[in-house]
Amino acid sequence: MHDTQVAAPLVEDPTLVLLTVEEAARRLRVGRTTCFHLIGSGQLESVPVGRLRRVPVAALHDYVERLREAHRPTPIAA
Repeated sequence: MHDTQVAAPLVEDPTLVLLTVEEAARRLRVGRTTCFHLIGSGQLESVPVGRLRRVPVAALHDYVERLREAHRPTPIAA
């Protein structure tokens, strides 16, 4: 690719149910290492497929929902 050419954006298949760690990281807008840390700490679910590690799409939604719940302000009783 020449300096004047722009890379085409990655088009992700919305029908995928399992993502690579790199795809999951890209969707979460975090780095690959951070995504592996989230998996290793149990914060982000993943499944083994043979020797591969895959992240269910639903696990991304679950992780984000837990983040939202953890950072939602608690109502103050009057």
